Amino acid sequence: MGDDRLQFVHFDDVKAFELAAGVTGRPLFGAGAMINLIELQPGSIVPLHSHPHEQLGIVLRGMQALVIDGEAHELGPMEGYVLPGGVEHSAYCGPEGALVVDIFQPVREDYRDRWHALP
Repeated sequence: MGDDRLQFVHFDDVKAFELAAGVTGRPLFGAGAMINLIELQPGSIVPLHSHPHEQLGIVLRGMQALVIDGEAHELGPMEGYVLPGGVEHSAYCGPEGALVVDIFQPVREDYRDRWHALP
């Protein structure tokens, strides 16, 4: 007897959607949380924003800096973070770009809508 909540994916096969110029995400949606595999091209910037979702992340490759209250927190491979909902933040990456996994709780329905709207 199958469970329709079970999912198994290879992220190379997941359609990417644009988060900002030079920044794409490949999402995996669960019932109450989601993963977003984020690829940042060299020199790309994620503008200042906030959201009500709790956000956890880990840098897999390269360097990603999270800027909070004007302070840059540079993170390298195997370094992670927790951002409570409502915290304003921006991000940038190093000259080699970065690969980051973000986890959001609850699911970002705005991301689900944008992803499902892809051709």
